[in-house]
Amino acid sequence: MRVLTVNAGSSSLKLSLVQHGKSIRTYPNLGAALADDAPDAVGHRVVHGGHRTAPELVNDAARAQLAALTDLAPLHQPAALHAMDRTRAAWPYLPQVACFDTAFHTTIPQAASTYALPQRLRDLGVRVYGFHGLSHAWASARAVEYVPGARRVLVAHLGAGASLCAVLDGRSVDTTMGFTPVDGLVMATRCGSLDPGAILWLASHTHEDLATVLEQNSGLRGLCGVTDMREVLARADNGDSSARLALEVWWHRLIRLCGAMVAVLGGLDVLALTGGIGEHAPAVRAGLIDRLSWLGAGSTAPVIVLPAREDLQIAAETNQLLNTSP
Repeated sequence: MRVLTVNAGSSSLKLSLVQHGKSIRTYPNLGAALADDAPDAVGHRVVHGGHRTAPELVNDAARAQLAALTDLAPLHQPAALHAMDRTRAAWPYLPQVACFDTAFHTTIPQAASTYALPQRLRDLGVRVYGFHGLSHAWASARAVEYVPGARRVLVAHLGAGASLCAVLDGRSVDTTMGFTPVDGLVMATRCGSLDPGAILWLASHTHEDLATVLEQNSGLRGLCGVTDMREVLARADNGDSSARLALEVWWHRLIRLCGAMVAVLGGLDVLALTGGIGEHAPAVRAGLIDRLSWLGAGSTAPVIVLPAREDLQIAAETNQLLNTSP
């Protein structure tokens, strides 16, 4: 089938027509895709799928359920739903499939996905969901193709949004994002891990809109005023103190959490780098290999740079669902 893949991220919209496992066309915007010949199916990246473990066909009921999860991924879910509405309106007769970033992480053990909260709060669905699952699934599978026999794979998806995933025997066993995509690494505009006590203190001592602050005004932007890692690196090289601090904070969090993921895996067989920074920032790649050399990164554990091909993962999941549906 020719599958139009719609990948709505926190800072981009990527559209690719995939057939036989290859992208045969890309589009600059959704209008251009809708003006082209209709595909055979449409596959959508949806960041939050709740407890769903696999892709599913989109209908009105499923769309409403996904909209109800918007509070948990406010930078991503609305964009995905908007694109879904437009493609469904343009091609109401085509099968449309939602592929979930959270689904890959439903294999995380209960001990790793459970917060130490009272049962009544856990019953509300407060747990580790994990995100970037489509990217982590794609990269971890490709890493094993390059390093046959590798069981312990650390995937670093480093971009405007960033997360790590510990993959053991092809299954996610831990990841750095948690209940929402704000958790974990320092990102372009998101703070990453933060003491919940600090959030409570800020809520009682300031009049800040904390949701906006933590999602859109923190991370690299909060530390040095810019979000592009290339600019942060250039400014740091030129002696800018705020950029240097931002870079040091970014590195500290990354290395600390890489160590945690490798500890969960019990060692490291291969490190896979993907995402905009992982793919296109040689200085970051070199720095990561150097900082993780004690774990064997770059020697006993090969380091592989992989393009983020969520489009191919979406197309594969869409094909699999439609080919096995009754």
